[in-house]
Amino acid sequence: MKIIVDAMGGDNAPKAPVMGAIQANREYGVDIILVGRGEEILKTLADNGISDLPSGVEIAHASEVVEMCDNPATAFREKKDSSLTVGLNLLKSGAGDAFVSAGSTGALLGGATLLVKRIKGIRRAALAPVVPTGNGGAVLIDCGANAECPPEYLLQFAYMGSYYAEHVLGRPEPKVGLLNIGVEPSKGTSLQTTVYPMLKKAADEGRINFVGNIEAREAVEGAVDVIVSDGYSGNIFLKTMEGTGLFLAREMKKMFTKNLFTKLAALMVSGGIRNIKKIMDSSEVGGTALVGIAKPVIKAHGSSDAYAIQNAIRQAKQYVASGIIENIAENVDLMRLEEIQLTPHGAKE
Repeated sequence: MKIIVDAMGGDNAPKAPVMGAIQANREYGVDIILVGRGEEILKTLADNGISDLPSGVEIAHASEVVEMCDNPATAFREKKDSSLTVGLNLLKSGAGDAFVSAGSTGALLGGATLLVKRIKGIRRAALAPVVPTGNGGAVLIDCGANAECPPEYLLQFAYMGSYYAEHVLGRPEPKVGLLNIGVEPSKGTSLQTTVYPMLKKAADEGRINFVGNIEAREAVEGAVDVIVSDGYSGNIFLKTMEGTGLFLAREMKKMFTKNLFTKLAALMVSGGIRNIKKIMDSSEVGGTALVGIAKPVIKAHGSSDAYAIQNAIRQAKQYVASGIIENIAENVDLMRLEEIQLTPHGAKE
């Protein structure tokens, strides 16, 4: 298996993606294509005591870099020799099995959609991170790629999220919940009330294990394996979880460093504290899959260090091996509305 890595993407490039890729090559036995400015990649390797490219690692030179200040909608077109554009074209041509980047989310999503293309029949690709919950993590789909969604998008997200939870996370018959402000079918905006019966019909037919509306609190507690949402609400949910985790971490640190007795108490529960930090640490997951794209694309966090990139590559390997793309393609007809297309407010287009 060969993973293409954007060596110039992210706040800590090129060191983080280069060294993360080298470690993934060692740990997971995957071949790596590092895409970026060759001289900078080689210098990074030399600075870290590596004089020759390891076996299974190669460099694809790309002279340009998509910066965070670039227009995400056009950057991959305007910078045709950027590491992001070159990497996506390598993926499209079949030179590698998956692409990993910590660069601009908008540019990556736009480039993946227009260069690699969506799975035929899928209306929109979705960002689907695995968020920490009481049941060991849940797929949140979508978390920001599509701020406004007609019901068909959410119907497709539910199917794709269910396949992801089953084939990538190993959850048999994953429970699917629709993120909402209450559990009753009548709750929510016209988007939620319109898509609810569609998801229930899919459940009645045995297509997915839809368990109904889910409030944010129950979702975090682990009531479902898949949290279905429009990108606007999903992004707020995700950022709230991240902020809450940082807040609790700071409060715990203040609590345990208050005096000698609390420091002793911290030593006694240090193992539990480490476990909590690991659960909340996004670098353990590595990245977010762009579900719905015809080939595996993983978006790593912009601030990823080498360990996070290594885990993003592990995630890419799992995604390739899962067969989820083929599974979605085989079942895409189940995810289409047969009659009318709806706007986010339930009216005819």
